[in-house]
Amino acid sequence: MTRPRKPLTRTDLAPLTRAALGPGRTLTGVERLRGGTKKGVYRLILDDDSTAVAYVWSADEDYWDQPDPDPRDVFSHGTGLRLFTAAHDRLAAAGVRTPRLMYADATHTHLPADAAVVEDMTGGSLEDALARYPREAPRLMDRMAELLATLHAHTGPRFGKVAVVDNGGSSHGVSCEQRITDGALRCIEEAARREPRAAAVRRELEDTIHALAAEVRPRDRQTLLHGELGPDHVLLTPDGQPALIDIEGLMYFDAEHEHVFLELRFGPHYDALRAPGLDEARMHLYRLSMHLGLVSGPLTLIEGDFPHPERMREIAEHNLQQALSLLKNAV
Repeated sequence: MTRPRKPLTRTDLAPLTRAALGPGRTLTGVERLRGGTKKGVYRLILDDDSTAVAYVWSADEDYWDQPDPDPRDVFSHGTGLRLFTAAHDRLAAAGVRTPRLMYADATHTHLPADAAVVEDMTGGSLEDALARYPREAPRLMDRMAELLATLHAHTGPRFGKVAVVDNGGSSHGVSCEQRITDGALRCIEEAARREPRAAAVRRELEDTIHALAAEVRPRDRQTLLHGELGPDHVLLTPDGQPALIDIEGLMYFDAEHEHVFLELRFGPHYDALRAPGLDEARMHLYRLSMHLGLVSGPLTLIEGDFPHPERMREIAEHNLQQALSLLKNAV
């Protein structure tokens, strides 16, 4: 059963704006930005025509309707102010650009939810820029490659969410590859419940995941990763420098996990982001696991009241075809 969801209004967000930007500023307009499924993202328009962005983490803004996540699960629902501030601080320390945090409120004083206000990146998304200005793509991708190299140059002592590891904690599981394998098997189960074509090859998918996992050799190196790094999760500064958003999933994990997602989301532009030394066995396992997650996840999301189900069905269908193709090639 779905529940009504109302976007926040100027009246709702005015107290947060005053706390973040000072009583001398007046909020004159609010625009809810598209794309977020786990938090509300609102552009705040002020009386001097300057802007900022508010993030709001609440049940009404989260279309996944997940129970309280366990942060010790590296792939648990990545949402909340605590994860955001830990990721923001880690990226700042690493020299990786992200919208500047201007104000954070975990007290629910100004809204009945965790909230933050960050700088508004006015250069648009990298995804839009690549589509609209193809001649600029080499320059933009060179800058993206520099950011990625800076991000991946940092490592952690253990795998897990940055908010956990940087506070001395540890994650469930014994290794990155074991966590990927367990997650892939759960995704197969979830996909088979919702899609007959996945159900028809469930045993073959499970056997393939186990076979790919058996090829992976142990490793003691965890890299700082975004986790879901596509061109839609990169905004541009006015001078064209990339900055990461949707950073709550920041983690220490295998670089291959990032690269299979980069390969999928950047498509023909991925060549600029390729890195030496990636483990092909991990790439094979992580690639199939990623496609399975992008079948089960979207199909689960549209069982609720997500407002753009057509796009989620397209994502699920594309990734099901990719998974079936990988399965065929593995047999």
